[in-house]
Amino acid sequence: MSANEHGQNQQENQSVLIYNALIIGFVGGAAASLAGMIAHYVNFMDFSPRFILTSWSNMKWIDHWLGVLMTVILFGILSVVIALLYYALFKRVKSMFSGIIFGVVCWALLIFVLKPMFSDLPAFSKMSTNTIITSVCIFILYGLFLGYSISYDHQEYIREKNKAQKQQES
Repeated sequence: MSANEHGQNQQENQSVLIYNALIIGFVGGAAASLAGMIAHYVNFMDFSPRFILTSWSNMKWIDHWLGVLMTVILFGILSVVIALLYYALFKRVKSMFSGIIFGVVCWALLIFVLKPMFSDLPAFSKMSTNTIITSVCIFILYGLFLGYSISYDHQEYIREKNKAQKQQES
């Protein structure tokens, strides 16, 4: 394999990593928003992830299945951006604790920094203990999924790259 082919192959693998991060982000955001909706439905949380829509609009379709679908899609899209941020900053971190901490930081940013953008998101002081614990746990699972999946994918890429280099040297 020539140096040019090797460089092109490495660039394609890097593109696959970014594509995988996009998919991981969308799936993670969609799953977390569904988990939040289920938690709200069974009264573990005082608010629904639909706050992202209800804060900006009061249309009737938001309270029906289309509102659920749009919420899941919207959180998936937002999560793609978050996954790319994680990929850029923390893809080399091998510990699962980085994902857990990342999830808690995402929760804190939503509750304390982004709260003014979402009028239907209750203030921290007005949230019940169940709401706080449940939402933090959902974000921890979200961060863990995102962090572990992206880091694992990157580590596999490094392992395959090293394996290819050793085979090329032999």
